Amino acid sequence: MPTLSPPTRWRRRGTEATIAASTSGEARLSRSLGRLDLTAMGVGTIVGAGIFVTTGVVAATKTGPAIVLSFVLAGVVCVLVALCYGELAAMVPVSGSAYTYTYATLGETPAFLVGWNVLLELVVGGAAVAIGWSGMFGAALESLFGLALPHSLTASPSDGGIVNLPAMIIIAVVVAILAGEVRLTARVTKAFVVLTVAVLLVIIAVGVPHIQAANWAPFAPFGTGGVIGGAAMAFFAFLGFDVVATSAEESRNPRRDLPFAILVSVLIATVLYIAVSAVLTGVSPYPTLNNDAPVATAFKALHLGWTGGLILAASVVALTKGLLMVLYGQTRLMFAMCRDRLLPGALARTSRRGAPLRIAVVLGAVAALIAGFVPIDVVAELVNVGALFAFAVVSVGVLVLRRVEPGRDRPFRTPWVPVVPLLALAGCVLLATTLAPLTWLRFGVWLVAGIALYLGYGRRRSTMTAAPAPLAATAEAR
Repeated sequence: MPTLSPPTRWRRRGTEATIAASTSGEARLSRSLGRLDLTAMGVGTIVGAGIFVTTGVVAATKTGPAIVLSFVLAGVVCVLVALCYGELAAMVPVSGSAYTYTYATLGETPAFLVGWNVLLELVVGGAAVAIGWSGMFGAALESLFGLALPHSLTASPSDGGIVNLPAMIIIAVVVAILAGEVRLTARVTKAFVVLTVAVLLVIIAVGVPHIQAANWAPFAPFGTGGVIGGAAMAFFAFLGFDVVATSAEESRNPRRDLPFAILVSVLIATVLYIAVSAVLTGVSPYPTLNNDAPVATAFKALHLGWTGGLILAASVVALTKGLLMVLYGQTRLMFAMCRDRLLPGALARTSRRGAPLRIAVVLGAVAALIAGFVPIDVVAELVNVGALFAFAVVSVGVLVLRRVEPGRDRPFRTPWVPVVPLLALAGCVLLATTLAPLTWLRFGVWLVAGIALYLGYGRRRSTMTAAPAPLAATAEAR
């Protein structure tokens, strides 16, 4: 028997077959989102927990004032990856983001593993944001109204509590919003984005006159290694721009608007992160920033009255917005995998409002359990590795698709191929080398579980297996 080539063995589904699969059957999403909606969703996902929490923690433990360089490095890597995402998103305007692109470039087996790992990133990331929201909400209640929530109901068992109840409640609220039409999600997100960006501009404007140059010395107390390690931690703050790509089937003009929204959201977030981190380390010595609300704490120390409360309230809004977008992204990713029957197809059924309600409830319940009973340090460390894995594969996917489908229409073209995809891949590998061995061990366990699930369930039930022989042969031959 002749040996099958990798594309056939992995059952690569070409771009035409991928688009056709998204328009067949009853599991469809409503196209309601414009360019502004998509950009707001990208900014809304990225500018959240990272800018109000991660900036201070990274500065205090990894970089010192050189955190601005870490954000520059992380931002450059994300821009390079975003350029790759832009080409594939315009070519394959289908839900699923990196999972869908990998299906169209490398095949079903790599696609399942990418989707499985992005699902880890989004579900665990959503739990991490919910835990952060709980802490920020408690701090805001105490600062603004003098109300202190009991520790037993705001911490996981390993942190001395019983359950993190606020984290579970906010996830339930967000799932209820996701149950409506996607336009409701977009409206809520735009309102929250406007408020968050306005507050960040106030922080920058108020903070600049209070900057003390002495706080920037030494500039890089942890050296070059600290800057690179800080970039890996800061990378967590950028996760989410791929949520824009997951909304492809709900975009009115995906070929034009998706690349624009992906790139612009990353650029806006990079500028805001650099500016806020520069101000934050300028107004407060970096060793004092290692706490749950570093931005609010630093400005409260300036005795400016209302600013501390404003920042805490804005932090709660930003985290709510970020959680909404992360949960939105995970539902659209799992929707694509269920529609392809790599996961249970019954979950892909949409409600009368065009929302994948069953998936939202299932994933929301999983995220709520993690947020309620697992500490944030264990949760957060699993997020980056899944994202870096997916981003690296997307970068490779651009190179592969340029080779196997060179004549395919590309409404947006990644510039300077192969340089940009190779640099994006190298950046992902560089940041991945800084992750802790225990993180890689947990990632390995998750990967093995995914392989077992695919071989035992997904491969046999896949739409590629059930496809008529001519269609399957065409997809494999591409």
